[in-house]
Amino acid sequence: MKRRAILAGLAAAGLLAASPVAAQSYKAEYKLSTVVGTAFPWGAAGERWGELVRERTQGRINIKMYPGVSLVGGDQSREFTAIRQGVIDLAIGSTINWSPQIKELNLFSLPFLMPDFNAIDALTQGEVGQAMFKAVEAREVVPLAWGENGFREITNSKRPLRTPEDFKGLKIRFAVSPIFAETLTALGANPTQMSWADAQPALATGAVDGQENPLTIFTAAKLQNVGQKYVTLWGYVADPLIFVANKDVWNGWTPADREIVKQAAIQAGKENIAAARKGITAKDDSTLKEIAGLGVTITKLSPAEREALQKATKPVYDKWTQTIGTDLVKKAEAAVKSRPMN
Repeated sequence: MKRRAILAGLAAAGLLAASPVAAQSYKAEYKLSTVVGTAFPWGAAGERWGELVRERTQGRINIKMYPGVSLVGGDQSREFTAIRQGVIDLAIGSTINWSPQIKELNLFSLPFLMPDFNAIDALTQGEVGQAMFKAVEAREVVPLAWGENGFREITNSKRPLRTPEDFKGLKIRFAVSPIFAETLTALGANPTQMSWADAQPALATGAVDGQENPLTIFTAAKLQNVGQKYVTLWGYVADPLIFVANKDVWNGWTPADREIVKQAAIQAGKENIAAARKGITAKDDSTLKEIAGLGVTITKLSPAEREALQKATKPVYDKWTQTIGTDLVKKAEAAVKSRPMN
């Protein structure tokens, strides 16, 4: 009775549950995983998300970013599983890296499905994007927002790449998904799987001839210094990013704080997409000029050259359509076809 009277007095004085999370058991720190650091738009998005959440929750939710997928020993392929297991609380993940665990995400890696940025938006911001989020939710991870790593352009140390014949014999690094290995093999290259941490020294020593990544990676990592003297703008696949939370972590927050975290992810995602596209559009090609100024040869494909590469990789596209799901691929193709044109 005495304890009850004390609690009643505290409540009357407004001292009980003064915080909206008084009944919650929040962690002192929430671990956020990214593949790259803040020098890259992807990593900068992680830092920005954490900043927004800290500000808007008055420090109730403190997010610390762990770049280089350091929470799983640098192994990109283990990141999604670690989120499910609770080793990682939050992440901004590549749809490519997570596609081995979520087959639907391989859609974005279908060669030459998305010809421009409007095509990416037509997929992520429409019915297809909603289906992707449902696929993530089915693995008991909470998707919150879209970001972007960008179109993956191919670089190498040997020659300009315009035709399938130009790819013959080149050792090209790829990250995780087997669809990349099959696509590069279809073009006559020798694909080599390795983490990003291992890729840079391999390029420097000539153990591999080239790699494929967005141009923001090229500039931030200074790939011209590791022999990458040729860049081909082929835009064969793009790599959307997904902001996610571990399900148990998400359920441990109040509804109000969940909304704060989600809206912060949406804002950080929009800023990330703008940063990922900066300097590589028709209106702003400053990044392309910067790369060319480093003595790098930039090759832009003609429609006929792109079509020839697309034809060479069509068997891979058709095979993976069955894995991804024919209905989903058809919806994606329809969305791309009906997209607004620049």
